[in-house]
Formats: sequence, structure tokens, C-alpha cells
Amino acid sequence: MRFRQAIVAAMTDEMKADESVIFFGEDVAAAEGPFKTSEGLLENFGPVRVRDTPISEMAFTGAAVGAAMMGMRPVIEIMFMEFLGVALDQLVTEGAKMHYLSKGEFSVPMVVRASCGSGLGFGSQHSQTLENWVAATPGLKVVQPSDPQSAYSLLRAAIQDNNPVMFLEPRILYAERGEVDTNLKMEIGRARVLQEGSDVTVVSLGNMVSVARKAIKDSGLSAELIDLATLVPWDRAAILESVKKTGRLIVVEESPWSGGWGSEIVSFITTELFSDLKSAPMRITAPDVPVPFNGTLEARYVPTSEDVSAAITEIVTNNKVLQPWWIQKGLNR
Repeated sequence: MRFRQAIVAAMTDEMKADESVIFFGEDVAAAEGPFKTSEGLLENFGPVRVRDTPISEMAFTGAAVGAAMMGMRPVIEIMFMEFLGVALDQLVTEGAKMHYLSKGEFSVPMVVRASCGSGLGFGSQHSQTLENWVAATPGLKVVQPSDPQSAYSLLRAAIQDNNPVMFLEPRILYAERGEVDTNLKMEIGRARVLQEGSDVTVVSLGNMVSVARKAIKDSGLSAELIDLATLVPWDRAAILESVKKTGRLIVVEESPWSGGWGSEIVSFITTELFSDLKSAPMRITAPDVPVPFNGTLEARYVPTSEDVSAAITEIVTNNKVLQPWWIQKGLNR
């Protein structure tokens, strides 16, 4: 099924299994979602459990926090990740802190789904990933699937979780097809080793996983590919075990260089395995500029398989780290 259909299937199966699961957001009911990620839900579960909301992200995010505290399992949809900005207080100050502030009396089992990422020409205000908005919030889990299977299995895990979960959906993947086993369960906080290798560990997330996979194939080298899947809490044990074996690390991110999630992974691995590393760890990211609207520029903005393949070759062959492409071209001024 397509990635977006896997989202629908996960929502459908969870709503069938648990009557406390409710869903609301902008255009998610009658219009079945701006990206058709709620197709058929209104018809199957009715207007009490599937509701359209006004254009008021703060209001319906706050409503979800309250509903979760009262025993429901709300799922809300933020059309574009950027729109969460007006509702961050409800999510990170209220939802994520309520269990702590109430000494465990209240749990907030809610899921915030949001489309994110570049590649479809939505421009600088609708194409960011913005994981760093939510990744530094204690009490909030952050998940980003990379294919239809992880979209299905991780969304079901997120809905079943008793904590608030930020579920980031790479928009460019909505139309991608893949096999989905509806019986396969995935655990939040557990990375996936998609391909074993011995020369270098390549860690990626979301849309960049397929980019890294192609790069490894093109390089012809033995690289271990890890889909991080969960950004918070991320699977330290899996990354540590892999880099112990390979002695090298490349992290591939769609996010900009400054404040990217890969910095934490590089910091952790450098501290834990400094004397075992064969080369300095490397991050491959987007530059610190707004996402361009122009198609050619937007395609250059995100890391490409050529970027990653060249980095793999250099780090394995020469134990050296390539500078970001914009520094190589003297564009960092």
C-alpha cells in the first residue's frame, strides 16, 4: 500500500480496536485530509469520533490534551509542521508536562500527526522538518517513519502509548508504495537495522533513509544502514553496537546543519567510542538557509544520494570527512 494508505490503515485498526481513540483536525473528516490520510474514517466511525475543526491549532491541540487527561486517546492532525508553532504551548508546556506535574495522577495518551519536509514545492514556510522544535521536550516522544511498514506499525504503537507522541510524516513519501504486514509490531525507541555492513555505520531518518540506501548501493562498499525511526528516545544501544563494529559513523539528515538531531548522536558516539573510531564522525545535512521554492534549488537543498555516496567512499577509503557541499563550493558566506 502507499505510505498515506498505511496511515489510514493504522488509524482504522486502532479505532476499531479501541473506542476511546478519536480523531480531529482541519479538513480531516468531510474532505478526508489534505493529503488523503484520513480517507474513509468519517464514513466508518461517524462525526462524533472524527471531527473537522476550525483553523485554530492551539484550541484543538489543547482540546486533545484535556481529552487525553480524561481517558480518551485523541489523535490530531497538524496539516503542516510549521502550523504547530501556534500550539506549541499546549503540547510542550501542558501535554508533555502533565504527568510530571500531577505526580503521575494524569497521563496524556495523545498523538500529534504532522506532515513535514521538502521536495514538493511548498516553499520555505511549508517545507521544514522542524524536529528540533519538539526533540528537546522532556515527556514528549518523537517518531518519524520512513516507509509504509513503519508508518503503519509506528502509528499504532504511538496511539497505544500512554505518553504524548509527536508523529512526523515526511510528506514526500505519502505516495510511495511498500509491503505492509499488519501483524508486524514496532516498538517506539527501537531503531531498525535495514542493511548490515562492516565498513561504516550510516544512520538516517524519514525521507533520507531511501536516499542513504541508494547511496550505499552506488558506493559498492559494506555499509550498515540504520533507520533511527524514533528520535526521542533514540536507540543508543543499536547505534553504539554498530559503530563498535564498523569504527565509522555518518549521519544523514534532512534538517539544517545548525541544531540538527545528528549532533547528539555524534556527540554520544564520540564520547563513548573515541579511542575506537577509525575516523571522525560525519553529518550530512541541509544548509542553514530557508527551503527554496524553485524546483532545481529545492532538489539541491536536501542531501542527495551522490552526496552520501561520496562521503561513504571518502570515509572508508581515506578515513577522512568531507566538508558540506556548500563549504566546498565557497557558498558559506
